[in-house]
Amino acid sequence: MQVIENSRVKEKLYLEKLENGLTVMVIPKKGMKKKYMIWGTNYGSNKNVFIVPGENEKTEVPNGVAHFLEHKLFEQENGTNSLDTLTALGVDANAFTTNDMTAYLFGCTDNFYPAMDELMNYVQNPYFTDENVEKEKGIIGQEIMMYDDSPDWKVYLNTMQILYHHHPVKIDVVGTIDSISKIDKEILYKCYHTFYNLSNMAIVVCGDFEPEKMLEEIKKRLKENKAEGNIQTFYPEEPDTIVKEKIEQKMEVSQPMYTIGIKVKPTENPKEMIKRDIVIQILLELLVGKSSRLYKELYNEGIVFGGIGANYEFSENYAHVLISGQSNEPEQVYSRLKEEINRQKQEGISEADFQRIKKKLYGEYVKDYNDVESMANTFLANYFMGINSFDYLDQIDTIDVEYLTQVLNDVFKEEKMVISIVKN
Repeated sequence: MQVIENSRVKEKLYLEKLENGLTVMVIPKKGMKKKYMIWGTNYGSNKNVFIVPGENEKTEVPNGVAHFLEHKLFEQENGTNSLDTLTALGVDANAFTTNDMTAYLFGCTDNFYPAMDELMNYVQNPYFTDENVEKEKGIIGQEIMMYDDSPDWKVYLNTMQILYHHHPVKIDVVGTIDSISKIDKEILYKCYHTFYNLSNMAIVVCGDFEPEKMLEEIKKRLKENKAEGNIQTFYPEEPDTIVKEKIEQKMEVSQPMYTIGIKVKPTENPKEMIKRDIVIQILLELLVGKSSRLYKELYNEGIVFGGIGANYEFSENYAHVLISGQSNEPEQVYSRLKEEINRQKQEGISEADFQRIKKKLYGEYVKDYNDVESMANTFLANYFMGINSFDYLDQIDTIDVEYLTQVLNDVFKEEKMVISIVKN
């Protein structure tokens, strides 16, 4: 196994790409009681147009297939549900689908290997029938309606609608009632065999394990499978511009909710992705963090309540900043944020503030290495983007105020900003 070490946090990653194409990563945590396993496929809701390896024609499937597949994999031919089986073992099991990936996971202190048997069995043995697919449409349809009634979700999804013209990141991961009605077992099997091929998947295990022994345990549970070629995926051409600046929706909320979005030009370079991610996290802390000038002013004036959430979401083909919270005057938050961005651009970023936040962020990175779940999830998601998570610890040293200022000017542009509001 290849050993990748980071001396700063005294952690090692053991990595092996098997002949069948599967990537296995083991992060040993000596003395840690909790054990965690996550098995992911590089397949999320954005990948609806693709060419199956060995074919020449494009395949296009309805929105929501990746999430539908995630639901259906738990159902077994013998009538059992793997999630129930895992819960009965006393492990904390789950699965999730994002725009970019789907993953199946569990964490436990006991019964690791029986849980591993179950997880590796159901992920490799899909069972779809006309009847169970139709039944699932009703279940997912209810989930879609539940999300439609969620102000948190709508304020986010509406932001995506006005940030993006065509990119599928603007579409709900679960699809729509209409799109899931078009899904049948043939579509599910086609997408499963395309994207759940081992060459498109990776497993991360974190806990008190011997890496070589864990690799053998995984190999023993794998079905015969040969490595496939690369899957070509296609996305509509997305302009740099936003669709429109503002969107409002009325729902039952005690206080108006807002999400401010900033559209960012994506990059495919892994090192640049890491550096930009670090810098934007620092800038967001400077602009709207609890120690920031703007936050203190808005809070003292009674314009915002609680904290302001801020994060940066990105992949190789989309990127955006999201700033959200609750306020009786969301438009005021929006205009004051624009003013603060312009002030920072004109007056320059304080070296002292920059160093303070940089140290805080570094501390948060180091702290994450004490959590097996956080480590494994991060390594998996980053792996699918060609990123080694250890590089964050090294790249943060290369960031200076000059680069921070460059990103502030390049990314935080008024013409790329939107606001979504949900109010009563």
